[in-house]
Amino acid sequence: MNRTPCTELVIFDCDGVLIDSEIISSRVLIRLLGDVGVHVDHAHVQRHFLGRSWPKVAAEIRIQYGLTLGTEFEERYRSDLLAAFETELRPVDGVEAVIAGLGVKSCVATSSSPKRARRSLELAGLAASFGEHVFTASQVANGKPAPDLFLYAAQSMGVAPEACLVIEDSRPGVEAARAAGMPVWRFIGASHMRGLDIAGPDDADGIRHFSRWAEFFELEPYLRGPAAGAKAHG
Repeated sequence: MNRTPCTELVIFDCDGVLIDSEIISSRVLIRLLGDVGVHVDHAHVQRHFLGRSWPKVAAEIRIQYGLTLGTEFEERYRSDLLAAFETELRPVDGVEAVIAGLGVKSCVATSSSPKRARRSLELAGLAASFGEHVFTASQVANGKPAPDLFLYAAQSMGVAPEACLVIEDSRPGVEAARAAGMPVWRFIGASHMRGLDIAGPDDADGIRHFSRWAEFFELEPYLRGPAAGAKAHG
């Protein structure tokens, strides 16, 4: 499923794929959980919470620690995170050139809230690249690893699932893409992946991994447009 010569749409996850945000999110969550007596490290956050919507993260914390995080905690987390984004957030190195060079449609499908997704893309200078084609978990019944969000994005863009290529960094995201019947590549080059053991079942199942956006068109040149910036938004 790695080679997809009939690709009509590239669906990008946002955090950890387009923007180097997961390391910031992890740090903020670790600090706030520590304030309520739950002590975790970066590896634990990446293993259990990466790529999931806030309701799923809160549910996992409730299961693991017997702690129910109320709306006040969620609001503080979102507020502190956006404040950190304002000064620290950057696009992942090289992604702008890939977006500009695509010769097929593209969109974003993210577990983030609409407000966070919109502001994140603005801060990274990527908002204009996607316009209204940014889809969030709030628009579907079930977030990743369920396939709902990717299927919704494909339907909204007028493209069949098998003609999509998903770029994800998290295992829940990879699982969601596969459940949707979509080819998926795993990007492992953002800051939050450094020093982590990312080997696992994905490798055995033939999921393509790449760590630099400069590799993207080297891996599949057919995705490049006929000229820089040649790109359809649908």
